[in-house]
Amino acid sequence: MPYSVDDEEWTYPPQNPMRLPKQTPTDDVDGIRRRSSMSSDRTIDVPDEESFNLEKSVRVLKKRRNTARIKPRSLGVGFRNLTVTGLGSSESYIPTVGSIFNPRVILEQVQKIRHPAVRRILSGFQGVVRPGEMLLVLGSPGSGCSTFLKCLVGQRKEYHSVDGDVCYDSMTLEEMQTRFRGDLQYCPEDDIHFPSISVHDTLSFAAAARTPRDRAGESKREYTEKIVNILASTFGLKHTLSTPVGDNMIRGVSGGEKKRVSIAETLSARGCIAAFDNSTRGLDSSTALEFIQALRTATDELQTTTIVSLYQAGESLYEYFNKVCVIYEGKMAYYGPASEAKQYFIDMGYQPANRQTTADFLVAVTDPKGRIPRPGISNQPRTADEFATYFRRSMHGQRNAGEVQLYMNFCVNNELLRNAYIQSATAEFSRHSQSGSPYLLNLAEQVAIVMRRRVQILRGNMLATFLLLFTFTFQAIVMGTVFLHTKAVTSGFFARGSALFFTVLFNAITSMAEIPALYSQRPIILRHQKGGLYRPFVEALALTLVDIPITAVITIVYSSIFYWLVGFQRSVSQFALFNLFTIGISVAMKAWFRGLSAAFASEAAAQSLAGISALILILYAGYTTPRPTMIGALRWLVYVNPLKYGFEALMTNEFHTLKAECSNLVPQGPGYHNVTLANQVCATVGALPGQSFVNGNRFTELSFEFKYSRLWMDFGIITAFFGGFLGALLIFTEYNTSMARDTPVVRWKRGAQVKRSDNNITTGGDDDEERGAAGASTTTYPPPPQMRRFKSSSKAPQQTDVFSWRGINYTVPIPGQTDRQLLSDVSGYVAPGKLTALMGESGAGKTTLLNVLAMRTADVGVVSGERLVNGQALPADFQSQSGYCQQMDTHVPTSTVREALLFSAKLRQPPSVPLAEKEAYVERCLEMCGLKEYADAAVGTLNMEHRKRTTIGVELAARPKLLLFLDEPTSGLDSQSAWAIVSFLRSLADSGQAILCTIHQPSAELFQVFDRLLLLKKGGKTVYFGDVGPNASTLIRYFEKNGARKCPPEANPAEYMLGVIGAGATASRSMDWHDVWVNSPEARALQRELEEIHKQGRSRKVSTELRTEFATPWFFQLRELIRRDAEAHWRDPTYIAAKMVLNSIGGLIVGITFLKSKNSQQGIQNKLFAIFMATVLSVPLSNQLQVQFINMRTVYEVRERPSRMYSWTALLMASILVELFWNVIGSFFLFVSWYWTIGFENGRAGYTYLMLGIVFPLYYGTLAQAAALMAPNAEIAGVLFSFLFSFVVTLQVD
Repeated sequence: MPYSVDDEEWTYPPQNPMRLPKQTPTDDVDGIRRRSSMSSDRTIDVPDEESFNLEKSVRVLKKRRNTARIKPRSLGVGFRNLTVTGLGSSESYIPTVGSIFNPRVILEQVQKIRHPAVRRILSGFQGVVRPGEMLLVLGSPGSGCSTFLKCLVGQRKEYHSVDGDVCYDSMTLEEMQTRFRGDLQYCPEDDIHFPSISVHDTLSFAAAARTPRDRAGESKREYTEKIVNILASTFGLKHTLSTPVGDNMIRGVSGGEKKRVSIAETLSARGCIAAFDNSTRGLDSSTALEFIQALRTATDELQTTTIVSLYQAGESLYEYFNKVCVIYEGKMAYYGPASEAKQYFIDMGYQPANRQTTADFLVAVTDPKGRIPRPGISNQPRTADEFATYFRRSMHGQRNAGEVQLYMNFCVNNELLRNAYIQSATAEFSRHSQSGSPYLLNLAEQVAIVMRRRVQILRGNMLATFLLLFTFTFQAIVMGTVFLHTKAVTSGFFARGSALFFTVLFNAITSMAEIPALYSQRPIILRHQKGGLYRPFVEALALTLVDIPITAVITIVYSSIFYWLVGFQRSVSQFALFNLFTIGISVAMKAWFRGLSAAFASEAAAQSLAGISALILILYAGYTTPRPTMIGALRWLVYVNPLKYGFEALMTNEFHTLKAECSNLVPQGPGYHNVTLANQVCATVGALPGQSFVNGNRFTELSFEFKYSRLWMDFGIITAFFGGFLGALLIFTEYNTSMARDTPVVRWKRGAQVKRSDNNITTGGDDDEERGAAGASTTTYPPPPQMRRFKSSSKAPQQTDVFSWRGINYTVPIPGQTDRQLLSDVSGYVAPGKLTALMGESGAGKTTLLNVLAMRTADVGVVSGERLVNGQALPADFQSQSGYCQQMDTHVPTSTVREALLFSAKLRQPPSVPLAEKEAYVERCLEMCGLKEYADAAVGTLNMEHRKRTTIGVELAARPKLLLFLDEPTSGLDSQSAWAIVSFLRSLADSGQAILCTIHQPSAELFQVFDRLLLLKKGGKTVYFGDVGPNASTLIRYFEKNGARKCPPEANPAEYMLGVIGAGATASRSMDWHDVWVNSPEARALQRELEEIHKQGRSRKVSTELRTEFATPWFFQLRELIRRDAEAHWRDPTYIAAKMVLNSIGGLIVGITFLKSKNSQQGIQNKLFAIFMATVLSVPLSNQLQVQFINMRTVYEVRERPSRMYSWTALLMASILVELFWNVIGSFFLFVSWYWTIGFENGRAGYTYLMLGIVFPLYYGTLAQAAALMAPNAEIAGVLFSFLFSFVVTLQVD
């Protein structure tokens, strides 16, 4: 029977019983999709980006699958009364070391555990997204967009509870998660990839992991390469396929290209339902449009279900969507056809601003400060609850409810749909795949592809492997020469044992260096697991399998040098056994430390337990404390210690064939010359009367209770330990994929006035939803400042100097290829009081030009051309007189906003400026940036907009005299936040500040704010430089008179110009607009303007304000850096507590092991080993502090060094002094729990404390920081420290 709602009828059942009818998007926009309208049945070859046609390629794929009788499938999603609850947070203050001991804070934490605060993130959502439909999700940051997307694709574990009905046609969420998880794909906002592997390998891995069993006659390799080529051509990545993805330390693709890699990776997984969370961040408008076009094509041709959340969505993007969902503070303000949403809100009583895009208007109505009521209407909904109620009662809400009811009635428990889907989905699973597994590949295939990726990771980061090989090789030479040619006499027994013990010890402490790397890759593994690519434990298994031969090779190299230099038994079998057991010890210890890392969410906790466990394992290996002398209550530790069995095997293997001549027969000497051997005895353990030698077997058995007969039993036990540790590693990796992360709740300095609102859902952090235990903030964000507010705010200093550049070229070398020119003959200028935009497609060289102009390029490549101020050479302190706001907001996360700005003002303004004036100017900057309410909030807990404001404020606090550079200040922000930032920049320019700013995806009204434009195309070639003009008339007139198509009145000029020049991944162009510019009158006029600027400017002297490299004296820098570093440590109680626990428990363990050692020969040896083992604690302590030091160094290298803020030596000294303070406190606990427990004399306690409690922390702290200085990351820093510290071990063992 028919079902109708509000004049729209759906026939039930539909003509196709598998599908419900869908709403179609509006017609093609301005011919944008005309290139995709062609069809062809030709075979797909490796596509060329210029001629590639996605729609054609997809149709060929469909035809092949149909010919091979591969059954297609699709899924829709319906939801009703969807309500998401997250854990709240009653703690909104920055944690400190003092708060650990604060009774009030402790009681608050206990109360929080007993009665956790909960809050609703989403409430009462209902709707349907059918196959072939695209849903656009809109809302302000904090409204719950990401939560909505995650819940629709089944990623719910991070939330306290999710209620309501969600079904995927006839499939339940439980069935999808347990059996068909890969059909639900989510592309997060952050780009998380392995940085050392190439773009090609990244995409091919995802395609291989989701390769179906039936591939229409293609091999797995052919299928994977075809998918990679199609996606690379679609998103303009073919030229980057061999380039590493990269990160902050590894040079790779650009930010926009990295975002496209994330999108392509998600699409390569072939999900039936795909959710993309703000995936246009960092993309130019043309590339973003091509991304949406690609989604539209795939959605139409493959009947997929696509859900996208976007910020700053242009009109051309919006019109590709069938439906839109508007979220207002966790409530559904609208859900329905995208073409009707604008009129719905107009009828409600709100009107769009002039030239405001539909998407911006829909978001603006949810902002009390951004919406515009229609004149004459006063009863509009105003709160989120009122908006939701209004929608439910409206015609659109009733129609939506009816559609949901129809969907539920038809699809739920529909066996026809269910069987068809299951039949198609199960046909893709590999043979021998586990029954009920959500992964397409069987376990062996998963291991194979992950092992291949692990090899690619190692190949892309050979530095770590070669450094490890060098460390073992060099250490083998050093230790081998220390014990060079140890003679086969009893006096060499101790040396042989020490050499063998060093082998065990060195392998143990070196294995700890892997812990940081395991934590850095955990988010990637978690994302792949959620996407149904492979089981998490497969990554751990692959890591182990790939690492075993590498470990074996490194160990054999070490053994081949060390074994023969020391002069161990010259037997092939014994040398082979030495290698075998050394490899066994190494792989077992690596499995142990990896297992510990997998068991803990916090890296600091894992480092602490790893240090304590390493101490116990070394202590009870049977050398420093032989088993006969151990305390009975702790003797059981020997039996659960893999190092004991390894050391026993090495000792018995060496001493088994050793008959050592006695070095000390008694009696002997003067008066005993004629004493025969029958009347002498050897003074070495194991000697027998009447023998001048000592049997090695007897020595090891009596001294250590080691027996050669247990050699292979020891190997079996080591293997069993390895298997157990590996099993624990696999289990923890599979089930403990979470990480301890900073909460997204805004945290405040204690004593600050915090505004609270029980209903507010906005939080800090990168995402706009609460992540389970992270909880909701009850903090209220102030509304984004509007332009009128800025006009009445404080003014920036007036400027008169003009910065210009002419003929800028930049070329970088590419290994194995010809040099690549990134910038080509770029000229222009920035005048005071003018806001200049730097635009172009992704990869055009915008950030590169900005870095070149700001003199912030790395020491790679060649820069040519002129950079001038008033036509004269740049002053020596140019970097100090200019500000640079990077795209990445790099700050010390524990500093408050006011502290960050004041730190910049103190160190970058001249010392002649009084402190009171600097502090007053900081308050002005806080006001100008709209950060007054956030002055006492920790920077690391702010949301993206306010972190961006903080970045700008930090540069303004330095009072840049010349100009301000900004790189993508609106990237990742919603339209309201972007408008607030650009309005703020406009106010700065109006007050005389010269500003050069790169920008992506500006709306028409945003674009109008800029005065001038520098437009680049790929290759860093100029396409246009000049005025924008009122309503972009000057810019549009330039392109139209040179042959471009007419710009429609309603079009966005920014999108228009990028479309004209052929920007985008697969765009084509009819003319070379760079040649047009070079031969244009505007280019010649620019050269004349530059000459005039230079002529006038040469009459004015450009002063160098600073006579030294830095604005402030070295000791002043040191004082401020100590203050900041001390605050950072004080506000990191987890790190400090881990340090104190490691010292206290470590000292106690050593003390109890050698409890009350007597002054006998064995007792003195025990005391010596107690001192030695106390120093071993420095290894895990150093690994901890290296992570902190590298994090602070990153802030310096990325932002503070290029700004000439302070000296590198001042940072080092401050880090040393602050770390020394806490290390001395930790060593105090070590000393107290260690010294008197062992039984040292009281009279020497003072000197011992001086050496162990003060000098030794200074030594290992500086050594650890020196190792970190030489390393690009914490993993390599740990290897370097282990290498350097091994020399300390060498001296002590010797």
